[in-house]
Amino acid sequence: MQDTIKTYLEQAKIGRKQTYRNMTVFPVLSAYCLDLEYLLLDEALSEDAVEVVEVDQDGAVPELKVINRSPQMILILDGEELVGAKQNRIVNTTILIQGNSTTVIPVSCVEEGRWSYDSPRFSSNKRMMSSGLRAAKSEQVCYSIRETGEFRADQAVIWDEIADKAGRRGAESPSMAMAEIYEKDRPSIQKYLKHFKLIDSQVGAIFMINGKVAGMDSLGKPGTFSKVFNKLVESYALDAIDWYDSGKEHKNLKSDVTKFMKTAHSARIDNQPSVGRGTDYRMESKKMTGFALALDDQVLHLCMFARDSHELDSKMGRFSARRNRV
Repeated sequence: MQDTIKTYLEQAKIGRKQTYRNMTVFPVLSAYCLDLEYLLLDEALSEDAVEVVEVDQDGAVPELKVINRSPQMILILDGEELVGAKQNRIVNTTILIQGNSTTVIPVSCVEEGRWSYDSPRFSSNKRMMSSGLRAAKSEQVCYSIRETGEFRADQAVIWDEIADKAGRRGAESPSMAMAEIYEKDRPSIQKYLKHFKLIDSQVGAIFMINGKVAGMDSLGKPGTFSKVFNKLVESYALDAIDWYDSGKEHKNLKSDVTKFMKTAHSARIDNQPSVGRGTDYRMESKKMTGFALALDDQVLHLCMFARDSHELDSKMGRFSARRNRV
């Protein structure tokens, strides 16, 4: 196991669970504190320190251009949504943007039915792709890196999964935008959100849905995690709402959470240069898939998803077959 990730995980402790309906959150607590200063995407956009635009006037679905006018670095998290320009996109991996620089980043479309400008540049509605879709995308990106060295996802699979979710939630829109699902379920999402609170020394969280671990997101310091906590809770809540069954009760065992964290120790870990600054790590085992971004051996973001072999094998089978036909 890479020492960078091992050192980070060895310092993590699991806090007392918080539960609402079919979703449980176990806080990840740590004295780990990243010695690095940066802005998050939402902060940089609100301060007009960064501009996110199409790569050129014609645009390209899998890429966007980030113009950082600030001397500070900017951390953009995997799955964050960018709204506007020719179509809404989500970011394919966590990226650290150098200060005073222009970087082309890999993205995926989450609005299949629009390819026309509704604004000259992108903004943020402080949303993140739902956890299940992020997990599938993580699988796809990992496969793409191994095969081509590119941080790409299977666009057709993402559109299919958004369409399926929109159909289940009664949230279809003319452009089939992921945003419509959030808007449709906003009242329910708010009910989930108010039941989960940050605690001292919290750098991350492990999320359970229907009594099973769904995933973990953990950042390099408590201050950073506190700023993205609500966004993460909402992304997992969107799946909890989708999969909710009022007639079932679920056990939420800390032992399952501990076992999940230990799966990282047996995972295959590959590393390569990140899209921006730092090193990108990809983790895979039979029980989990994930990634991390580190700079100078310091972890900025660690993300792990529990691997539902049947569901992910189905998605990746379609993905692999489509790549082989190209």
